[in-house]
Amino acid sequence: MFLSPRKFSCFLVLFLSVFCKNDFAATENLVLWYDRPAKQVMNEGLPIGNGRMGALVMGEPERERLVLNEDSLWTGGTNPSGKYESMGAYQTLGNLFVNFPGHKNISDYRRELDLSDAITSVNYKNDGVQYKREFLCSAVAQCLVGRLTADKPGTLSGSIEAEDGHQAKGELSGANIVVSGTLANGMQYSWQVLVMNEGGKLTVSDNKLFFQNCDALTILVTAGTDYVADSTKGFHDRLPQARVTEQLDDASSLGYAALREAHIKDYQALFERVKLDLGQSNDRQKSLPMDKRKLLVAQQADPELEVLLFQYGRYLMISCSRPGSLPANLQGLWNDRNDPAWHSDYHTNINIQMNYWPVEVANLPECHLPLFELVVSQLPDWREATHSADDLKNANGELPRRGWAVRTSHNISGGMGWKWDKTANAWYCQHFWEHYLFTQDRDFLQKVAYPVMKEVCEFWEDQLKALPDGRLVVPNGWSPEHGPTEDGVAYNQQIVWDLFDNYVSACDVLGADREYRDKIAAMRDKLVVTRAGSWGQLLEWMEEKKNQKELDTPEDHHRHTSHLFAVFPGHQFSPEQTPDLARAAKVSLDARGIAANSDVREWSLAWRAALYARLRDAENAYVMLKDMFTSRNTCPNLFGLHPPMQIDGNFGITAAMAEMLLQSNKPGADGTWQIDLLPALPTEWKDGAVSGLRARGGFELALTWKDRQLVEVEVKNLAGNKCRVRYGERVAELRFAAGQTKKLNQNLQ
Repeated sequence: MFLSPRKFSCFLVLFLSVFCKNDFAATENLVLWYDRPAKQVMNEGLPIGNGRMGALVMGEPERERLVLNEDSLWTGGTNPSGKYESMGAYQTLGNLFVNFPGHKNISDYRRELDLSDAITSVNYKNDGVQYKREFLCSAVAQCLVGRLTADKPGTLSGSIEAEDGHQAKGELSGANIVVSGTLANGMQYSWQVLVMNEGGKLTVSDNKLFFQNCDALTILVTAGTDYVADSTKGFHDRLPQARVTEQLDDASSLGYAALREAHIKDYQALFERVKLDLGQSNDRQKSLPMDKRKLLVAQQADPELEVLLFQYGRYLMISCSRPGSLPANLQGLWNDRNDPAWHSDYHTNINIQMNYWPVEVANLPECHLPLFELVVSQLPDWREATHSADDLKNANGELPRRGWAVRTSHNISGGMGWKWDKTANAWYCQHFWEHYLFTQDRDFLQKVAYPVMKEVCEFWEDQLKALPDGRLVVPNGWSPEHGPTEDGVAYNQQIVWDLFDNYVSACDVLGADREYRDKIAAMRDKLVVTRAGSWGQLLEWMEEKKNQKELDTPEDHHRHTSHLFAVFPGHQFSPEQTPDLARAAKVSLDARGIAANSDVREWSLAWRAALYARLRDAENAYVMLKDMFTSRNTCPNLFGLHPPMQIDGNFGITAAMAEMLLQSNKPGADGTWQIDLLPALPTEWKDGAVSGLRARGGFELALTWKDRQLVEVEVKNLAGNKCRVRYGERVAELRFAAGQTKKLNQNLQ
């Protein structure tokens, strides 16, 4: 972690003190509910997590199944070959089954996940008895907690069994199950189950723990591995058994009520920072279970469901990326296979970055920290691989001697796979810089972000190739998963420009490395800039592909929009600063489309929604949002569906919706930060309100609007900076102290 426990506590207190004023009547109904059990694990199971550990709850009355995960349970290692198939994969921990023989003829079934308290529950009647299960994953106790109750004493009877994902045998003793194993790469792991009964009795037989005639049961699950984010230790450290036992003992001493209360308090301290109201859905919409309700969005807008999707992204982020955990991978935290699609890895050409698009604007900055910690921990091995990679020789045929690069995929132990995505290093740097922009944490910038950014600048100083006219290009680059490899590809050019521009700004903030700052600024200004093509589009490659079928043509409906990075998440092109290039970007975006014969995926829609928002096209941004609800793009549990399940679209659409409501940019020459209010408000969002969104420069805002017109805005200054707030043609200059709040009316007065 980059924050000590003491500093993190202070950090949390600071954010809890930030206002989250909500003057509107909240209409949020943040419950995913179903009238049947889940059948397909990844598509229907309900996710819970504490950042490091998680589960998918299936809700079968007769045989409850919890699919368990621990985020560091990976095969593979440093993988010097770079071969994708030998990189290793994220693993499933195992299953916990709770058997209730005879629970077959049930009625009044309801399975739900309540985002407001991060608790999943299952309710039903069997033989006149009302049964209830609650499951939560506590970050405070580092423990998964289950509670089984019935409205008639002595009616809980059944058995519990642990099934390890790697066939390790569990040891049963009294009310405890202990499972320990070792993966092929030497990683050691352990997980434990403790059952506490109220009334009745517990017995052990046939590798199962039986409960008989109980009034209530509390089930605790803890898990861990010997992984440590430190290459000098080979990414392995202390054995996990003692730590897992201690966590279980601590949790069991508290009891369910205390565990539940502490969990809700901790979770809501993060989740409740942002409120969103987009209007009320009708009674029919709200009466339907989620799997049926979401399919009706194509026929009629469902504003409360849209809010739920926005907040679901925030819920999932809190659940799978907390300080001290690993960052969210391709599936976030949840996985039911040992051979998951794409290894459930960290994909660097859009996916891992998209996972973290919403964290700053949606007021979850501490959830960003696991990404930084993982990247820094991998650098020694990434440097070594980079400096010996023939594929990364520069124009003079020299191997890299400074900096690092990363392949398209990587694991958690220094290993990478598939082809080099050369500019992914610079894209990672954008996240370090964005964390500073929003938090204004100068200490983080100086000690963590700046060294990483400078090292990547040095890499690109050595790599860039000069054209005869003196302009600079990235050699042998690509536009991810699309088209030829060649010099000056738009995706590469824009990301390196972003790196250089951000580095120059970082130097200005810190007053550091003036000479090198000026050198990088000069190189930035020599980079080839993407231009418009023959049909008004933004070129994806430096030269137009006029004779290549479906490349640089209106018929190109590829899922990636890599050549539009400069619009979002970059800041090089915008309608205000570069109107011609912004128009060209929109021509390209419109042509990419979402046609049924295209290969657009849920994450594609999320990126396109954010792009349309940046280009001030509210209606098309909303079209992308609505299409997320189709069975083609989201699962019944609202996980993104690539297919198979993939989580980046969930995070990306949350970020895109925030962009529709609020945008911000770095300060101008006078040091004033720029904030745009309701820049892409669609017709369907006629009346609404939002509070808690954050803007670059250290500001937090609350907005209300009616008839698509701003009614009021509150701006809280967290860092003491000055800002320029704009709504349409109206502009207000605000200068006020840190901790103060300014309230403005529709005229920004």
